[in-house]
Amino acid sequence: MAAELEAMQQTKTWYIIPLPPDKHSIGCKWVYKVKYNLDGFIERYKARLVDKGYTQQKGLDFLDTFSPVAKLVIVKVLLALVAINSWSLIQLDVNNAFLNGDLFKEVYMDLLLGYKPQNYVP
Repeated sequence: MAAELEAMQQTKTWYIIPLPPDKHSIGCKWVYKVKYNLDGFIERYKARLVDKGYTQQKGLDFLDTFSPVAKLVIVKVLLALVAINSWSLIQLDVNNAFLNGDLFKEVYMDLLLGYKPQNYVP
């Protein structure tokens, strides 16, 4: 969890400010996952901070939502091309990635319970 928060601070993902009186905030939560080795032993624990998007209101908090994903058929075609052409294939494990573009609207998210931001004076 500390690594996730540190990455968000380094990439300036957010700015901590008081919530303006005319704005609505959305909550957040931690999602945990256990990663295993091929032999079945625990390799590491992962934590992601996600927003509670289901609290958003259409027309107020968002216009459109989407999540870019690769279709399985595309992955299979790429793997077939790698095998046919004897290309090398490398797997990457991205620690922290922001796949969506810049936001052009303000989005306010509640602070994590117990989170004490550095250098913040309300």
